[in-house]
This record gives sequence, structure tokens and C-alpha cells, in this order.
Amino acid sequence: MLYAIGDIHGEVKLLEDLLEKVPSKKDDRFVFVGDYVDRGSDSKGVVDLLIDFSKKRDCVFLLGNHESMFLDFIGWEADEYFAGDAFLMNGGDRTLASYGYFEMLEPDQEKFKLPRSHQKFYQNLRLHYREGDYLFVHAGIGRDLLSETDVGFAMEKAPPEDLLWDRAAIDRPHKLGLTVVYGHTPSPDFEVRWNPPFSIGIDTGAVYGGYLTAIRLPDETLFQV
Repeated sequence: MLYAIGDIHGEVKLLEDLLEKVPSKKDDRFVFVGDYVDRGSDSKGVVDLLIDFSKKRDCVFLLGNHESMFLDFIGWEADEYFAGDAFLMNGGDRTLASYGYFEMLEPDQEKFKLPRSHQKFYQNLRLHYREGDYLFVHAGIGRDLLSETDVGFAMEKAPPEDLLWDRAAIDRPHKLGLTVVYGHTPSPDFEVRWNPPFSIGIDTGAVYGGYLTAIRLPDETLFQV
């Protein structure tokens, strides 16, 4: 089976509870749609748990806009989509604190050091992932892709910042022939955003008092804590 998990945002206890609740087997695959860090109390603990979990289950980790802002802030400039001037204004101070940096108010690559296992984790984050009838991206697809029919071409064409940030077309129909599974945009009522057969939004506001959600595919069973 295939499971997708929504935005975690430092809520390590919710992640622990959700992974225990999901009745997974060793040959199941988990796709995490990004935003592991910021706003919640233990971003480092979330990444530690994800790294440990990936040793037990096959996992795909996507890049979220909050990881992009974090990596830009600490001086990782290898990729043009690591852009995020508003890192501290979007809960980044709590991410820094979870790594033991409590008064870091401006980027300082020399002072900030990630654990080696975390460096590898962040370096391997993906912008998108396709399996079967599903396409997983952090923010959804932008307006420029709604008329595309070739998924491979669409992903090559898509500006990385759109896949990380753009929520303008999340509920719009498209012609990709796949269901887009995304996070990034919590619904006001903390419910899954269903738009069959085009998209499923699984950011259910865990860090805002909502739920952390896993969806099992293709039967679309929900697990929430």
C-alpha cells in the first residue's frame, strides 16, 4: 500500500502517534509531502524520527517551502529554489531553537552546523514524486500546468517555486490524468480537501490545533491524530 502524510511542522508527538496508528507493513511506501520544520516545538525531533522511520519503511521525502526557507537561511545556495527571506517570520526561530541555536537572528553558515544525518536528509528532498495514478508535490500544480497532458514534461516545465509555494490553482481541474496529492494549504475547517479526480489536499492544520493526516492509497482511507 501507499501512504501520504501531510505537513508536520515540528509536531513530533503527533507524528509519533500517527505512525503508530497507521497499520503499515514492511513493503508499504510512505510519501511525506514536506514542511517538516517551523512553527512547532521540535523540528529537529521530527527529522530524527523521519530518518529513523525510513530505516523501517520505504520513504519518499518531498521538499516543502519551509525546508526551502530554512536551507536558504543557513546558507545552502546550491539550488535556486532555496529561497525564503521570511524564514524567521514563519516560525523559523523555533526550528533554530530545536537545533540549539536560540539567538540566531541572521544567517551565519559558519556558526550553524547540521548533524551529518540531517545534511543527508535535506540534500535528498525531492520536488515531486509520481507513483501509479498519483503525483505528489508540496503545494500542488500552478495554473500554467492545468492544460498539460504529459506529466514528465509538466514537471520539467514547472518552476520549482511554484511547486513549493503556488496555491492559486489547487482546486482547479487539470488534464494530467493523475490525482495530485499535496499539502501546504490547510483548509479552514481542518478537513482534507477533496477534489476528485484531480487533487487531494492533506494539510489538515496539525500545528494550528487541527490534525496530522495520513491517507492510504488507492482506497483513500484516512488516519488522523
